[in-house]
Amino acid sequence: MIHRNITNYQYELDILRALACFLVIWQHVTECYYIQPDFTINNSPDITMIGWINSLTPIEVPLFVMISGYFLLPMKSDLTQFFRKRALRVVYPFVIWCIVYAIYYYFKRNDTIQDVINNILHIPVNFGTEVGHLWFIYMILGLYILTPVISPWLEQCSKKQLQGYLCLWGFTNCIPYIHLVFPAILGECFWNPSPMLYYFTGFAGYYILGFYIRRYNSLSSRTSLILIVTGYLFTAFFYQYRINVATSVSELELGWRFCAINISLMAFGVFSLIKNIHWKQNGLTAGFIKDLSRKSYAVYFIHLIIVQYLHPAISQTDLPIYINIPLITTICFICSYLIISLLYLIPGINKYIG
Repeated sequence: MIHRNITNYQYELDILRALACFLVIWQHVTECYYIQPDFTINNSPDITMIGWINSLTPIEVPLFVMISGYFLLPMKSDLTQFFRKRALRVVYPFVIWCIVYAIYYYFKRNDTIQDVINNILHIPVNFGTEVGHLWFIYMILGLYILTPVISPWLEQCSKKQLQGYLCLWGFTNCIPYIHLVFPAILGECFWNPSPMLYYFTGFAGYYILGFYIRRYNSLSSRTSLILIVTGYLFTAFFYQYRINVATSVSELELGWRFCAINISLMAFGVFSLIKNIHWKQNGLTAGFIKDLSRKSYAVYFIHLIIVQYLHPAISQTDLPIYINIPLITTICFICSYLIISLLYLIPGINKYIG
């Protein structure tokens, strides 16, 4: 979400980044309606509708990772320069926001001073304060560490080799569903942390998929739409099925996992479709998208604070959930952007807040 190569600028990548940022907020607003404070399922009458209005949102993290792979793979600078840039752009703002959230919860939920200190000291272990969206930074840092390892292969591999890797990765994204029938496959057991296709799993596939699109172009618009519709319908209907069998939030969200095949199909389709459209790059809307893209990292960090204030206020209205969620999301999106824009007026602060 924070990579932008000015010498090879592509406006459609800014659109994808802005869309992903909006969908992150949508997801976190929606969670307020189906997850209880104790992290159990809220079986309200709205739980069915949630499946229809939230089944596209899990593509947000895959889109961010694909954008990173599109710009960063293969590594073009020397190792020291590559990691220095990542530290300046990613690590410093992350640490600052972990501290901000630790202090914020001192006031918001009456954490003690000792809690604040412990949360800050805990940052090297895991995200200091238990704020769900901060997990993303550790994952993306892991991909940055992987970058110099896979770059030599990516520079010389053929299209068929890349497709072979992506096919194996796509199969591993089916494993969450295979586990419903076969709980352990391909050498999975408690004493084996890396079964047969372990090294083809996870977000590295999206990272390499972004590179693949850059080198070999995106899918056709027709194919993209087929993937989006197919992935969405499977995701939405599978969620409806899970309502009746899930006993925990993690079970309910099985079809929404970022590395599930249906989410992969939608992410690939949306990325390709946005890339194929010829967008006007002038005017107020284009200016807003470009500026939002530049500030998206900071918007990503701050939005959860805004959600925690907006949701209780707006959800008290009699508006149906299919209006409430888009309304809260849009207001939060705009407020987060405006607050960050005001903070950006302070010289040099962008280095510290993203």
